[in-house]
Amino acid sequence: MTPEQLSTAIVDVLTTLSAEGAITLPDGVPTNVTVERPRQKGHGDYATNVALQLAKSAGSNPRDFAALVQRRLEQVEGVAAVEIAGPGFLNISVSAGAQGVVAARIVEAGAAYGANDSFAGEKVNLEFVSANPTGPIHIGGVRWAAVGDALGRVFEMSGAKVTREYYFNDHGAQIDRFSSSLLASAKGEPAPEDGYGGTYIHDIAAAVVAKEPQVLTLTDEEAQEVFRAEGVEMMFEEIKKSLHDFGVDFDVYFHENNLHRSGAVDRAIARLTELGNTYEQDGALWLRTEKYGDDKDRVVVRSNGQPAYLSGDLAYYLDKRERGFDRCLIMLGADHHGYVGRMMAMCAAFGDEPGRNLEILIGQLVNLLRDGAPLRMSKRAGTVVTIDDLVEAIGVDAARYALSRYSTDVNIDLDLELWARATNDNPVYYVQYAHARTCRMVENAADLGMSLADAVASFDPALLSHEREGDLLRALAELPRVVSAAAELRAPHRVARYLEDLAAVFNKWYDTRECRMLPQGDEPVAPINRARLVLTVAAQTVLANGLGLLGVSAPERM
Repeated sequence: MTPEQLSTAIVDVLTTLSAEGAITLPDGVPTNVTVERPRQKGHGDYATNVALQLAKSAGSNPRDFAALVQRRLEQVEGVAAVEIAGPGFLNISVSAGAQGVVAARIVEAGAAYGANDSFAGEKVNLEFVSANPTGPIHIGGVRWAAVGDALGRVFEMSGAKVTREYYFNDHGAQIDRFSSSLLASAKGEPAPEDGYGGTYIHDIAAAVVAKEPQVLTLTDEEAQEVFRAEGVEMMFEEIKKSLHDFGVDFDVYFHENNLHRSGAVDRAIARLTELGNTYEQDGALWLRTEKYGDDKDRVVVRSNGQPAYLSGDLAYYLDKRERGFDRCLIMLGADHHGYVGRMMAMCAAFGDEPGRNLEILIGQLVNLLRDGAPLRMSKRAGTVVTIDDLVEAIGVDAARYALSRYSTDVNIDLDLELWARATNDNPVYYVQYAHARTCRMVENAADLGMSLADAVASFDPALLSHEREGDLLRALAELPRVVSAAAELRAPHRVARYLEDLAAVFNKWYDTRECRMLPQGDEPVAPINRARLVLTVAAQTVLANGLGLLGVSAPERM
């Protein structure tokens, strides 16, 4: 019996009590009830505070309210006992058979186990990384690559239709500095004072010259345009390849230049003007962002007639909404914190709901450590550590897991030596090894003639009655709720921490002599061995599904 099934059972009990007039709920019966695993052993398999939440509105004492629910809930098939604790908590114990059914359900669901419908029908646009095509992706962008892609997977598992989008900034002063740096390199001159350095600049400059040999015969202005067009494209292809090798691919690469060429900026400004949210002052056009919570109004079109930076944001947001996205999530680095207020005000100015139609996630810094000291320099980029540097140091799986394992609200220090170790103190190795162990157990069972099909056909869930088996079943049953919470809270790190807890519970079960899956010595294969094979495959499934949500492989051997 899963927490979701218990929640449904409690809602049914409340509905019945309400229909009979035993309780009165002015706001109606809730559609779901929180059911959690208690922190302390001896407090049942699950607990709920529903009586504490509803008693006051029902005009009842919480313990009296809990007693009404207790009597009905004890009659539900699979519920072994219900106890009232403290001011009105309900501690629920389920029968071994009802708990054991979870294993069969997981095996039947396979790769779909963990799915939920908390975001069913919603179209979500996830914009992340979006590094300027002026150099390789640095470590901050790599964090968003790992977290953004994992969040997309979590949303999809929760029923959403997700589009991963990369905003390709090929317009503005940074691109001018990049192209002038390429030209200087090709001419053998030092980079401009505000330009870009690193061997990658020389590599790309040489590649442009090889492709366009006549470029150095042109005027500097003409040559810079060639380096702009060719160099930006080459740099962006490198970025896309690095991301692809990291397991991250985007559905849409949106070019900033298109906003200005297509008239999208003018359309966005016209829409805001129609809504009465722009005005002219000192020859410039302003957006009334202060009206919607920003610290001041913002210029949209400067007095010289040129669009301000915000104008592109207006057009891009409106374009996303016109493409039918219900939720637009943008992931930005810590240096963009001051950017949030104006963006939320812009959303409101369009008549949308900040925090729902538009959401901005801010990621904090990542520090790489080697031998206890910060790692700051890239072999190729010169000034920053890049995605390729990180992958070379610890591999894709460890990099993705390490960067997804922490809340984006906190700075993280990654010890490269730790994450490269093939030991249990390396979290990704610990989880992957647990999965590999399940694979080896299934192989050993097959060597004894035990098949999963036969085990499922003869499965008796009541046989999984050992305390360690109950612990493992309850842990396995948590995945759908973990996925739903990770989507709701934009926190894929919850999946990683869950996997580590699950691996620990699985290892305790594996190490318990009374819970051995295989018959010992000359013992024949018994129903309990087959039941434990089903449990092992359930654990294998959940570990693989959880790792998949983080974009991390689930190896069969380590």
